[in-house]
Amino acid sequence: MQKLLYLFVYLASILYLAPLAQAQQTKFTISGYVKDASNGETLIGATVKVKETNQGAAANEYGFFNITLPQGNYILIFSYLGFDPQEVPIILNKNITINTKLTAHSVQTGEVVVTSDRTDRNVKSTEMSRLEISGEQLKQLPVVMGEPDVLKAITLLPGIKSGGEASTGFYVRGGGPDQNLVLMDEGVIYNPSHLLGFLSVFNSDAVRNVEIIKGGMPANYGGRLSSILNVSLKEGNNQKYSYTGGVGTIASRFAAEGPIVKGKSSFMVAGRRTYIDALVKPFIADSLRSNGYYFYDFNLKTNYILSDKDRLFFSGYIGRDIFSFTSPRNKDISFNISWGNTMASVRWNHIFSGKLFANLSLVYNRYDLNNEFTFGLGDFKAKFIASSGIRDVTAKYDLQHTVSSKHLFKYGGQYTLHTFVPGIANGNLGSAQINQEIDRQYANEYAIYFLDEWKINHRLTLNAGLRYVAFNQIGPYTKYEFDESNLKTGVSQSWKTLESISFYHGLEPRLAATYLLSEESSLKASFTQTYQFLNLATTSGAAFPADLWIPSSKIVKPQQAFQYAVGYYRNFSSNEYEASVEAYYKPMYNQVEFKPGTQLFFNQNLESAVISGQGLSYGLEFFFKKKFGRTTGWIGYTWSRTTRQFDELNNGNAFFYRYDRTHDMSFVLSHQLNKKWNFNFVFVFGTGNAVTLPTGRMPFRVGYDLQTNEPKFVFIDLYDKINSYRLPSYHRADVSFTYMHKKTEKWESSWNFSIYNIYNRANPFFVYFVPDIEKQEVKAYMVYLFPILPAVAWNFKF
Repeated sequence: MQKLLYLFVYLASILYLAPLAQAQQTKFTISGYVKDASNGETLIGATVKVKETNQGAAANEYGFFNITLPQGNYILIFSYLGFDPQEVPIILNKNITINTKLTAHSVQTGEVVVTSDRTDRNVKSTEMSRLEISGEQLKQLPVVMGEPDVLKAITLLPGIKSGGEASTGFYVRGGGPDQNLVLMDEGVIYNPSHLLGFLSVFNSDAVRNVEIIKGGMPANYGGRLSSILNVSLKEGNNQKYSYTGGVGTIASRFAAEGPIVKGKSSFMVAGRRTYIDALVKPFIADSLRSNGYYFYDFNLKTNYILSDKDRLFFSGYIGRDIFSFTSPRNKDISFNISWGNTMASVRWNHIFSGKLFANLSLVYNRYDLNNEFTFGLGDFKAKFIASSGIRDVTAKYDLQHTVSSKHLFKYGGQYTLHTFVPGIANGNLGSAQINQEIDRQYANEYAIYFLDEWKINHRLTLNAGLRYVAFNQIGPYTKYEFDESNLKTGVSQSWKTLESISFYHGLEPRLAATYLLSEESSLKASFTQTYQFLNLATTSGAAFPADLWIPSSKIVKPQQAFQYAVGYYRNFSSNEYEASVEAYYKPMYNQVEFKPGTQLFFNQNLESAVISGQGLSYGLEFFFKKKFGRTTGWIGYTWSRTTRQFDELNNGNAFFYRYDRTHDMSFVLSHQLNKKWNFNFVFVFGTGNAVTLPTGRMPFRVGYDLQTNEPKFVFIDLYDKINSYRLPSYHRADVSFTYMHKKTEKWESSWNFSIYNIYNRANPFFVYFVPDIEKQEVKAYMVYLFPILPAVAWNFKF
């Protein structure tokens, strides 16, 4: 604690002394927004560079920039990838505001696929393990089934893995899917996948910008151990109405945007739906036509320029996956499951001065899972409806303060009220009514933070931050006592509304440093400490989502992680080529697992099944990328090890995490064949997932045959070590061709032809066993999901 006190004193002294140091010189601040001239949208990360001094700044996530200079005459160069740079001469003798509009290149070159917002940001910034993708760049990536997709794009990067086919979520540097904070315009998305992980919830027509941070997490982010995926939605064209969309093999989408008041406010709406259920109906039997699976999602965003200093944004999202099944033999037997996210956010930007920018956010988000089962046999009827989920209400206030040319402060805080809904059941069994609800749980989560990006000299930049977090589980809540059969025997303890049940808090120091070896190369290092108070209970291997979120409590301790990382970064040929190598070491504590055989749903004694352990992940990541020209792409490779250790499992010995992959590689290529045709190619390879397989079978007597009076046996699988076997390596190649029709002033369109898994690799999803009685042996069989899948999509804009 003494060291942390010294750190607070140091940060406070900078906050006090830096303005005094600045006052010794006559300096003024240039501030404003950088916008797209065609639609009025701000450009996240646009570069502002001083031609005479080479000093620069980048626009923040709202397109706002500021830069402080001594009095004098300068030329500012505004630039953004895909736009023509603009030079603006200024006479600086007072604080001034400049709102600049950049014009997009008139000729489509098919250049940069994935890049940082400045061509040399990967070398010069203190940020490690961070990449940014604009909405337009996302559409230039190789597509799957005609759909550009955020999750597919980021899982092609080193250190980020998918769980495999039909697996939702993504895995970053040894963490689980619940250890990634996924944001859409500040709203938390608890399940970012559609179609069993095949697509994400992010409609490419609505996406403005994507940011992924997998290490060196700055102090303004927290709440998860592994990564931040921050997706910003389009603001809407405030100059004219425009429409985009596409018709593909698995889904169609449509988006519209335009001014509400020209130049002052705008809107964007986007919708998407699959029609797999409609396509297959003509080809299946009448008795099966009520079965189906589809998803839909809908985005809405509006923004208002209230004054030169104030802007207001509203964002909304709703999306669901729906599966239904009716028995062909008995139409009174049916099963329906649906799940999805809902989000609404209101944000207010205010510019106090050219040096001080603030944003206030109010957010509501919800994730829920619903099951409905109907059974009928003769006169007996039964219906059972169950639901579970989590709901959040969040208030967040962030400030960005440019104290001087050497110090950029960011500070703020947030509060979240979590409501956990473990299970609600309604229905009937014959004439008996069912009305049951497991007690909801409530918790308050708080955070305040401060960080300073300090440019010590031309070569060395330091980003030091501190985040204080607290989590308070509160009433109303009743804890019950249970017997050995897990049956409720009485009330153990009750808490009133707002009464504290458990309280955790801690400090999260963050530190990152960059040392420039030259203008094209640098060394970086970072340290991050994080806490996580939310835990995901999920049924492993379930075909459909079976997720239940539970809070930290008296029994379930908060998760904690430390991450140490170092890296070398090098650009070549005027930043056309980019290379990096990073090493990381990440110990994790209080990792949550459940005792084998635990029933997750409608289990009022679920906490008693929680076991706590440790995790460890370390690895090397290599990345080489070509960013400009007719041919672009990258090669990424990761070598890593990820383990878990629980005293109650595997005899207390550490075992490989299910999604540990020793080797993981991706190769991405995009080539502009000519003005009309573009070719894309993707190849991925990964070590097979670690799995637990039985090593033998043992007969177990369960009684006697009543006719022969001979003993009856069942066979019980015997297991040795957890995750001691590997599935075969996963590899796959995808190709796509895009044909672009001649563009006119009011209309443009293209056709995309793609093939997923072009050489029809059979990648195993899971293994099951069938006994051969005659040969007295057990045979293993693998289940494969996606073979070669061709697709076509037509995209348009007018």
